[in-house]
Amino acid sequence: MGEFNLSSTEPTFDIDEHEAGQRRLLRRNRSLATGLLLFAASLFVALRFVPDPGFWILLLRAASEAAIVGALADWFAVTALFRRPLGLPIPHTAIIPSNKDRIGDGLGGFVERNFLEPSLVVAKLRSVDPAARLVRWLNAPGMAEALAARLAASLPSLIHSIEDRELRVFFGRALGEQLRGTEVAPLIGKVLGVLVASGQHQPLLERAVGWAIDLVERNQGRLETMVGQRSGWWIPKAIDRRVARQLSQGAHDYLSELLDPASPLRIRMELAVEDLARDLQEDADTRAQVEDAKSRLLDRPEIQAWLGGLWDEVRRITLDDLERPDGRTREAVTTALRSLGAALEADPAMRARLNASVERLALDLITPWRRGIGRFIAEVVHGWDAGTVSDRIEMAVGSDLQYVRISGTIVAALVGSVLFLVTRLIE
Repeated sequence: MGEFNLSSTEPTFDIDEHEAGQRRLLRRNRSLATGLLLFAASLFVALRFVPDPGFWILLLRAASEAAIVGALADWFAVTALFRRPLGLPIPHTAIIPSNKDRIGDGLGGFVERNFLEPSLVVAKLRSVDPAARLVRWLNAPGMAEALAARLAASLPSLIHSIEDRELRVFFGRALGEQLRGTEVAPLIGKVLGVLVASGQHQPLLERAVGWAIDLVERNQGRLETMVGQRSGWWIPKAIDRRVARQLSQGAHDYLSELLDPASPLRIRMELAVEDLARDLQEDADTRAQVEDAKSRLLDRPEIQAWLGGLWDEVRRITLDDLERPDGRTREAVTTALRSLGAALEADPAMRARLNASVERLALDLITPWRRGIGRFIAEVVHGWDAGTVSDRIEMAVGSDLQYVRISGTIVAALVGSVLFLVTRLIE
């Protein structure tokens, strides 16, 4: 049985894997910031040896010199949070290790005041409706599985007793007429809207994008051939291959960005999917276009033949699936029975009383232990050594702080350039 979670149905992630990912990100960003510092230093040293430097060399020298100062200053500021820079006993450095106990007290008090506040707990419980979730959870085991197993055992005999030829003709004709008479656009829009609202469209989208990325990678050679065939005879083959690689890499980068839920491109696609779901249900032109496409599709001979033979495939798949104890048909029946039981047995008045009881129980448990939980958190932090506290906080936020170093280096270079230009203008 899985973990009972009132607030989410998402599976929990592995903590060690998450920490390893944070460490990798920290190392990457730290290397990037340090590399930028080394680049500025190398550029400055190299430009110092340029004989008789002109305006642009002097400008680059001023920018690189300022970048070094900014990068070192931000490196010192970020490093001083977690340790003594270069191990030197400089005052007011290693701030987090030096204030470990105070951080623990503050964290415990923060949780006590902002997470265990009775009004917040009650509001959260009301938002998740624990009674409805509990009813659905309790309906899952037992009766639903047993009834689904009995139905799955009876279905093969029923299917074998039906004449295939007559059913095939009936099935194809009935399905075709049903599809022609049914406006599918609102249904598609409603299903798409439900998927979007529940977030279940994201795995489908990611799988489709992954398939597209794999397609691009597997057809690199074909793309190079196509580019070569369409380019001029005077263009070298090396240029054609480079263009093909750039096209492939561009497509790969574009598709990879779609896999990032936080990327602007992914967000725009999410909004476009939401708009499509709404237009399919409400926009007359969109619905008409879908119906026209559906009619043209159903008029195609291959689609009509496919509908006529669909019963054979459905029959074969169903019989094969029913023979498996873990078949999808049995699983689908079980899921349907669970949903049906929850819908029939859920009494609104009883759900309200149950929710009120859960709220009272939660408050009875949290109120006397609220201060103790905050104190427990503080004591746990007190028990950590200073290095552990510093390491965990740096692992959580250090990768973002490296962007401060990167930004500081770039801003300092810009400021140095501006000061150089102002000085030249004044002179």
